[in-house]
Amino acid sequence: MLSWLPEDVSTFGREIDSLFYLIYYITAVTFILVTVLMVVFLIMYRQKEGRRATYTHGNTTLEIIWTIIPAAILIVLSFMSVSTWAKVKRYAPDSDFELQVTAKQFNWEVVYPGADHRFGTPDDVKFDNDLHVPVNKVVRVHLSSRDVIHSFFLPNLRLKQDAVPGRTILVWFEATKPGKYELPCAELCGFGHSGMKGWLYVHTPEEYAKWAAENLTAKPQ
Repeated sequence: MLSWLPEDVSTFGREIDSLFYLIYYITAVTFILVTVLMVVFLIMYRQKEGRRATYTHGNTTLEIIWTIIPAAILIVLSFMSVSTWAKVKRYAPDSDFELQVTAKQFNWEVVYPGADHRFGTPDDVKFDNDLHVPVNKVVRVHLSSRDVIHSFFLPNLRLKQDAVPGRTILVWFEATKPGKYELPCAELCGFGHSGMKGWLYVHTPEEYAKWAAENLTAKPQ
């Protein structure tokens, strides 16, 4: 079930999916229950000859119950998700592989540091819309926006983060399978939003070394 989800190729994807499945099933059960009750009430209280509508103030006990139960579910979900979101959003593992990604209308500007491993120097290398990374490697992305709010979204990596003007936000991922994965913008950002799409290329170590040798040659910016 739920095979329509994109293939998970992230080290933390299973934890994100588990939370999604849990919320999905709770929502599905609630939807079925409410729908069945609606049908039952439609049948029970349908118009009948000689019966007049009556006004009822409600049932305080029932109102308390259907307020407490959803609140309890939300509290439990919050506690269950704390460790997952802390892992994904709050603590980025150390890594020597770092990129700058700047969102702008309507493309992703990707910058690799040069031999000095520092951003903002003449040997930086810049690409539009393409990220190339090695498999099984923690990738730290310094995310920002040049104009409006965008959203950096890697469905297969279960990663989504808004890019906000005036801020640099650190996000990370570790891909577990080589391949080509879509990188759309998930925040309506203007008339060209639908065409704002890049690609993440995950290479084997050998393939990445070859790509880096051919493309990450120092060039003035």
